[in-house]
Amino acid sequence: MTRPEAHSHNDIADTGAVPTSRSDQFAERIYNFLITHIPFHAVRQNFLRLFGMKIGRETSIMMGTRVFGLRGITIGNNCSIGFNVLLDGRGRIRIDDDVVIASDVHIITGKHLVHSPDFGIELRPVTVGHHAWLASRSTILQGVTIGVGAVVAACSMVTTDVDEMAIVGGLPAKPLGVRKSTLEYHPFFRPLLY
Repeated sequence: MTRPEAHSHNDIADTGAVPTSRSDQFAERIYNFLITHIPFHAVRQNFLRLFGMKIGRETSIMMGTRVFGLRGITIGNNCSIGFNVLLDGRGRIRIDDDVVIASDVHIITGKHLVHSPDFGIELRPVTVGHHAWLASRSTILQGVTIGVGAVVAACSMVTTDVDEMAIVGGLPAKPLGVRKSTLEYHPFFRPLLY
């Protein structure tokens, strides 16, 4: 049996991948290992913006958050991204306005293809509608759309789209109820030195 040819990270562009240069990859490493631990929002967010991440006004990204595919991540206004969140933007992530993403949430836009002879990868976008709330330690997988005002319960794994105003939870996430909020709030959480 012959060994398959090695493929670089940039060979997956035909699967919807965000093109990344070596400087982009270097910036990700610097952010993930150093900048994310600096206790000043302005420093962290300006670094991310400098390297192509789109971040709206009055949005906060807490310390410890890790990012991949910076240029593929768009975050709206008035969003709160908790501590130790993973944003895998290689397949693109769009987070609309007024979204709350609690600590330790993972949004993953890629997966390896189990039957692929070369350990191939598939990347698909994730979209989070305005006023959605992703509770602590939930995981959102590739190709999923979280509807406007939807709530994902803590420790849930979302593998399929979530309807607007739906409350889901479990492994995999299933409908638990319907949210009744008027969605008139604008979250703002930016504590000093976080």
